[in-house]
Amino acid sequence: MSFEAAIDHLWSGTVSAGSSQLNDLVRLLGRARQEAFATVPVMLAETGSLSIVERLQVGLSALPISEDLPEAVAITGAFPVLVAAAARDSGGLLPIAPEPALPAAEDFLRLLSGETPEPWTVDALERYLVTVLDHGLNASTFTARVIASTQANMKDATLGAVGALKGPLHGGAPGPVLDMLDAIEIPDNAAEWIASALAKGDRLMGFGHRIYRTRDPRADALKAGLAHVPETDRLALAEAVEQAALTALSKAKPDRVLETNVEFYTAVLLDSIGLDRSLFTPVFAIGRAAGWCAHVVEQQTTGKLIRPASVYVGPLPV
Repeated sequence: MSFEAAIDHLWSGTVSAGSSQLNDLVRLLGRARQEAFATVPVMLAETGSLSIVERLQVGLSALPISEDLPEAVAITGAFPVLVAAAARDSGGLLPIAPEPALPAAEDFLRLLSGETPEPWTVDALERYLVTVLDHGLNASTFTARVIASTQANMKDATLGAVGALKGPLHGGAPGPVLDMLDAIEIPDNAAEWIASALAKGDRLMGFGHRIYRTRDPRADALKAGLAHVPETDRLALAEAVEQAALTALSKAKPDRVLETNVEFYTAVLLDSIGLDRSLFTPVFAIGRAAGWCAHVVEQQTTGKLIRPASVYVGPLPV
């Protein structure tokens, strides 16, 4: 399933591969990318040491919303353009205009590099974007719904969701997986390094989940994508680390199910297509934007303000 087809399914509730409805969405998202490019100069005019995510927030704030495009389409289509332009600017390169006729994943890779991407890289990125499209009431999605519940507009809700990604516990987890691979260096070091880490009580990045006690099905979808990735020393290292970690964890914590999680395969997959780890969180936002928009629409439909009750549990006054 393409990224656009997954968005269409999420937004409409129907599977419409090859239909005029899907074709219309592909065309509209391409147009949204084209229109968002006009916002790039405003985004890049902000000086200072802003991260790519912070530049994305600036660009999204400046994005005009008109009646010509549905708000969700305009916002979702803007993300690849703004992220690519911010990434190129951080490397001293000029932004590239989008090609609206291309699928979003292919166009994003072209916007980053200035070259036509190889098909396997497009497939890998598209697989990732589909996988992260939506995932329950995680921190960023819940943030978007809380903001939407105040009757703020969709862009404001999405801006809040992007802000929630700036903390290391949500959206930034894949990066430390690569730090671990860098530290291990070669496959022969994997078992000893992992044993030492577990002995010190360190957490192995890319294994286990805060909620799931079974294998995350998204991990299998991403792992399948690695079958099309050309074999490299980095990929061989990742495979060795995975096997060594699973063996060590099953012995160290036999009462817990600690499987390879989505962050591990995300890191390996995105690294294999040449994305710098500084892009991991922004690319996650590209995939999740359509999901945020869907939640905002749903929340706005209910018309209810989200306001959880609080209970004081501190010391009694004297």
